[in-house]
Amino acid sequence: MLGCVIHGRGDLRVEELPEPEPGPGQAVVAVRHGGVCGSDLHYWRHGGVGDFRLREPMVLGHEVVGTVVSLGAGAAGPAPGTPVAVHPATPCGLCPECAQRRRNVCRDTRYLGSAARFPHVQGAFAARIAVPAEQLRPLPDGLGLRRAALAEPLSVALHAVRRAGDVAGRHVLVTGAGPIGCLVVAAARAAGAARITVTDLLPEALGYAAVAGADTLVRAGDPEDPGWPAEVDVAVEASGAAAGLDTCLRLVRRGGVVVQLGMLPPGSSPFAGNLLVSREIELHGAFRFDTEFDEALRLLAARGEFDGLISAVVPVRAAEEAFALAADRTRSCKVLLDFAG
Repeated sequence: MLGCVIHGRGDLRVEELPEPEPGPGQAVVAVRHGGVCGSDLHYWRHGGVGDFRLREPMVLGHEVVGTVVSLGAGAAGPAPGTPVAVHPATPCGLCPECAQRRRNVCRDTRYLGSAARFPHVQGAFAARIAVPAEQLRPLPDGLGLRRAALAEPLSVALHAVRRAGDVAGRHVLVTGAGPIGCLVVAAARAAGAARITVTDLLPEALGYAAVAGADTLVRAGDPEDPGWPAEVDVAVEASGAAAGLDTCLRLVRRGGVVVQLGMLPPGSSPFAGNLLVSREIELHGAFRFDTEFDEALRLLAARGEFDGLISAVVPVRAAEEAFALAADRTRSCKVLLDFAG
């Protein structure tokens, strides 16, 4: 079977991998689609994500959907033949964070396709994978595998909006109109935001934000753009750039909330910390997700406009071309790999 293995910066290979067998409590899933995530692109382009660096070859991928093939001994999960989405996290269940129901920041979690620990946790960009059966979620009626591939990034967006508190009736700013930023727009809209403004450097990316439900589109870097708001109630930084965080801090109202979702570059970043003090701004981090995964599947089943965020579906044999397309934000939003055949 074929899988996508990253060996180092710029060294992505489509290789033959051994067929997995389900261990106790596991299920084998025939993967159909896998979404190329920003972290996958970072491993490919830079050899790491933030402070997590590649130290050995690693199968990439954590945004996958497919069909259950078989169950291992003692596994309680969806029956073979069931279309499923795969929750990529295996929290330890023992640390203080897990005890406080904050499993997304578990200090000993395993996350598919992550170099955060060594040996690395191998990912899910393979024709078949073996995962704990409890991480499988049957797809709701009416939700196909293609759209369901957005469940993981939409969960990230839903968690970020949840970290902002109640956004109903409020003006929300999103800096960065990549796939996650666009899904934050959709999540904020579903949570009842009255107005959503999105900023990005690229007009093509802003076009996808409009598909997701943004009301106002602003060209970042253009102070003369008439769409700039005087102030907003909530700001979600989804670009992973220090300039985006600065924009959020300067535009959010006094007593407002800023959520840092984008992963900033390694090391220190410039930070307008005095504004936190003088305006009593609340600054929250948002990392991955937990139970939002089930909410994401329900939302995807209910709303067809998410299809407009999927730019292309590329056969796994052309994985490097898919990665190049996903990295070109003038041509794409979310790119899926197709493992069929």
